[in-house]
Amino acid sequence: MSGGTVLDQIEIELRGHDNQQLTVYVDVYDSSLSRKWLAALNQLLINNYHLEKNYCFFGIVEHERNGQLILDQTNRSIAAINAADLGYQINDHFSMDNCIADRDDDVAARTGIQVGRNIVHDRLNWLHRYFEDLQGVSGHMSPFFLRANAVTRWHIRQLNLLCHEFESWALSYRMQLAAPEWQRPSQLMCWLQAPRFSLDEGDYELFGVDTINRTLGGVFVGVNKAVGKHHWEVFCDESRDVGELITTTLRGQSEAAGDFDIEWANNPGTFPWQQKKIAQFRDWLAHNGFDPQDKSLTIGHPQVAQVDLLRTFGSVDYQDIWAKLVQHLDVYSVKTSSSAAQYDYRWSDDDFMARQVAIINQGNS
Repeated sequence: MSGGTVLDQIEIELRGHDNQQLTVYVDVYDSSLSRKWLAALNQLLINNYHLEKNYCFFGIVEHERNGQLILDQTNRSIAAINAADLGYQINDHFSMDNCIADRDDDVAARTGIQVGRNIVHDRLNWLHRYFEDLQGVSGHMSPFFLRANAVTRWHIRQLNLLCHEFESWALSYRMQLAAPEWQRPSQLMCWLQAPRFSLDEGDYELFGVDTINRTLGGVFVGVNKAVGKHHWEVFCDESRDVGELITTTLRGQSEAAGDFDIEWANNPGTFPWQQKKIAQFRDWLAHNGFDPQDKSLTIGHPQVAQVDLLRTFGSVDYQDIWAKLVQHLDVYSVKTSSSAAQYDYRWSDDDFMARQVAIINQGNS
């Protein structure tokens, strides 16, 4: 999305440890999906929903939420689930040694250079499978989840969040060695128990295989509300036929929310290696019985807005942008033309988990 009629302008205040702030300016462009999304976002701000700061900045190697911390929190949640006596035990432990390995991969094949720091996808597939078993899917929650208390439900949900957070961090961790310009920083703006709205045919126009490549500063609707991986994730992880372990719920998205992502990474779409991978993905879809031209599969990332990079950072160069961004990894406030909310807390606060558990408990009372 390169431009169009501006529907609204959003200001996001980021802050650093010294409380110095950086204002991110966002132009929202008009479309069927963006109108629904903006209305949903305004309701999140007006009703002061809880912003999930433990699931916000991804793929930033220098972040305090690094790979070791993410895995430590994963093991903590596994221990809590096992202690809850739900009738489901996870006999597993996740470490940097068994989740990251030095072996040949697509980077080595492309460049001839053994890079190392490769993610062991099968380990993370198992972690996601534990989550799917324990929670179930929307409308069909598992018996384990139904008998769990609010604290245990929080830990079950963490398995999914931490799995995706680690995968993103690990990719940038590898690229830091292989090709630093292809680290994948992003910002996920997710609100706890955000209300959902249904997607209809008019919303599909912003989807498609061509939208897999995301522009630097692009703002995308958070549509991945069904439990399970989507087609592109499965292809990138396995590049083979869809199997039971990979996912139990591979399907198109039917719902979205006021959540959104900001892409802070470089767009790989013009490079031959990415074009080759996209072509292989189209073939993979057809081989597995999917029509690559079918936008109702909701493949890709529907862009509804764009950060004004020059106004925000004084530059459109990714190095200048990243240098400022890593100094401001906390969202302090969000403001549209009709609503605003302030988030004066941090994921590292002692009461952060208790605050989230209380919200989950209220939502299920």
